[in-house]
Amino acid sequence: MSTLNLSKTERIDVRASTPVKQLLQEAARACHKNVSEFLLDAGVTAAAQTLADRRQFVLDDTQWQAFQEALDRPVQSKPRLKKLLREPGVLG
Repeated sequence: MSTLNLSKTERIDVRASTPVKQLLQEAARACHKNVSEFLLDAGVTAAAQTLADRRQFVLDDTQWQAFQEALDRPVQSKPRLKKLLREPGVLG
């Protein structure tokens, strides 16, 4: 995934050890990019994957059917859960 082509007005500063910096420089050269481009591309890709894992989940037909059935079931009363949620927690 390439970085979005928007006006670049923000700055991100990163500290790294010498070996890490050298590794990033070598990887950037291998991709014919500068270190900033390499880090942004890799960071945007990792961020999109991380957030996608939290935004969607994939089910096969059997799992989807079971999921729909669970959603359609009538609500069950949970007295102990109600009590727990009504009481103040250990932090107040």
